[in-house]
Amino acid sequence: MLRNIAVAVALAAAGPLAAAEPPAKAPAGKVHAKRIPAGSSEPIGRVVFQALVGDLALQRGEIELGVSAWADLARRTRDPAALERAVDVAASNRQIDLAIELTRLWLAVDPDSTRARQAETSLLLLSNRVEELAPTLAQLLARDQANLPGNLMHLNRMLARHGEAKTIQRVIDTVAAPYTGLPEAHFAMGTAAISADDLARAEAEFRRCLEMRPDWGFAALALAQVLARQSTPLAVASLQDFARRNPGNAEISIALGRLLIGERRYDEARQYYEQVFKDSPDNLDILYPLAALRIQTGDPEGARQLLDKLLASDFQDKNAVHYLLGQLDEEQKRPDAALAHYREVSGGEQFLAARTRAARILFAQGKADEARALLRVERTGTAEHTQMLLAEAQMLRDAGRSDEAYALLGKALAASPDNIDLLYETALMAERQGQPDVLEKHLKRLLQLKPDHAHALNALGYSYAERGIRLDEAYDLIQRALVLAPGDPFITDSLGWVLFRQGKKEEALKVLEDAYRTRADPEIAAHIGEVLWTLGRRDDAVRVLRDAARQFPDSDVLAAAVKKFAP
Repeated sequence: MLRNIAVAVALAAAGPLAAAEPPAKAPAGKVHAKRIPAGSSEPIGRVVFQALVGDLALQRGEIELGVSAWADLARRTRDPAALERAVDVAASNRQIDLAIELTRLWLAVDPDSTRARQAETSLLLLSNRVEELAPTLAQLLARDQANLPGNLMHLNRMLARHGEAKTIQRVIDTVAAPYTGLPEAHFAMGTAAISADDLARAEAEFRRCLEMRPDWGFAALALAQVLARQSTPLAVASLQDFARRNPGNAEISIALGRLLIGERRYDEARQYYEQVFKDSPDNLDILYPLAALRIQTGDPEGARQLLDKLLASDFQDKNAVHYLLGQLDEEQKRPDAALAHYREVSGGEQFLAARTRAARILFAQGKADEARALLRVERTGTAEHTQMLLAEAQMLRDAGRSDEAYALLGKALAASPDNIDLLYETALMAERQGQPDVLEKHLKRLLQLKPDHAHALNALGYSYAERGIRLDEAYDLIQRALVLAPGDPFITDSLGWVLFRQGKKEEALKVLEDAYRTRADPEIAAHIGEVLWTLGRRDDAVRVLRDAARQFPDSDVLAAAVKKFAP
C-alpha cells in the first residue's frame, strides 16, 4: 500500500501537476447522484448541470471557475465521487491546500476509503507538510497488517526529500512506535535517525534489530554505516563479528572488503573477496575488484585470469578491463601487448589515462608523430581536450624537447587565455625555461580567476622563495595554500624552504622533515640536505642525500645536491 503511495507521489509530481497540456483535457467527472446523503434537497438535475459547468470551464481554460464549481459541488453534495473529482481538479491546477481540504472532507464522509487516505498522503508530501502525515500513515499501516514489515521498511524512502530530517524522524518514530515488537520498526527508526544525524539513536536501533534478528545482514550493514561515521576500524570489527556468526553472506564480505581497502589492509580485503568468488565464481561484479586486489597483493597472473574471464563475458565495463590489462603488460615489459589493450579503451574514466599511456609507449618506441597524433584525436575543446594537450606537453618535456612543449602550451593558452589548467602548466613551464616573470604573470592571472587555487598560491610563493625575493609575501602565499590543502607534503616543503630563506633554519628543518615523512620525494630530500649542511651537520646532510640518491637514482635535482654537498 505504501509503495502505491510513493508511486502516486511520483505520478502526481510528473503528471497533472507538471503536465505540459492544460488541465482542460482532463476527462469529465462522473457524479453518482444516488450517493447524495439521504434527506438532501439537492436536485439531481442541478448536480449534473454543475458538473457540466465545471468541466466545460476547464475545457475553455477558465480554471478558477472550473475548480470552484467542482469544489462547491463536492462540499454541497458530500458525494465521494464528486469529492474525488474535485480533489483531482484542485491538485491538477496546483491548488494543493484546497485539494487537502477536500480530501479531509472526503475522509469525513467515507473514513474507510483507502483512496482518500492515499490522496491525502500524496498531497501532504507534495506540499512538504510531513508533520501532518502521522495520523494518516498510522491508519494505513494498521489497515495493511499483511504487508506491515515491508511498509515499515519503505517509510523512509517514501518521506525522503519531503521535509526536514528531524521532522521526518518524529513522524516515523510516531507511526512505528506501536510496532516495536518488529525489527523492521526499529530499522525504520534507525534509518530516520541517521538522516537526522542522531547517530547514537541510530546505533541503538540497529543493535536492537540484530538482537531481535541476529542473522539480518541488512541491519548489520546499516550498523556498520553508523559506526564508520565514528571510526572505520569499529565498522570493520562489527561486520567481522557478524560474518563469524553468519558465514556465507556475500554482501557482508563485499562490504568488509571495501572498508578494508579504505584502510589499505589489502591482504585481508582480498580474503573476503576470494571467499565470495569461491562461493559464486560466475558473479561478474566481484571479478574486477578481486583482480585489482590480486595485483595489489603481488599476484598479477591470478589477476590476469580474472580479467581474461571478464573480457570473455558480457561484463559491461570492458574499458576498465582493457586498461588494467594494459597496466599489467606494461609492468611486465610487454609494451606491444599493453599498447593493444590501451587502444581498446574507447571511453569511460580510463580513456584519458589509456591514451596518455599509449602515447608514451609510442614515444619511447621512436614513434613521436604517431604518439602526438594519438593525443590529438577527438579533441573538442572540452576539459578532456586540455588534459590531452597537457599530456602531450609533458611527454615532450620528458623527452628533453622543452622548447616544443612550451610552444605548444603557449599556443593553446593564446586560444584560451583564461583556462585555469593551461595558465598553471604554462606558468610552471615558463619557470623551467628561465622566465620567472612569465610565471608570475600567469599565476597572478590564475589567482584573479580562482583565488582559492592552492597549487597556484604555492607555486608563486615557492618561486619567490627560490629567488630569495619578497619572502614575507611568499610566506603568506604558502600559508594560504596550506589552509586550503592542509598536510600537502609539497606545500609543506615550500613552507620549509621559505623559512630557510628567511634564516629560520631550525624551524625550516623541522617542517621539511615533516614533509618528507609524509612523502619521500627527492626535491624535499635535497632541501633537507642543504639545510643540514648550512647548520653545520655535514655528516647528516651527506647521509640524507646519499640515501635519497639510492632511492631516486633518476632525480636531476637530487643529483645536483649530491654533487654540491656530498661528492
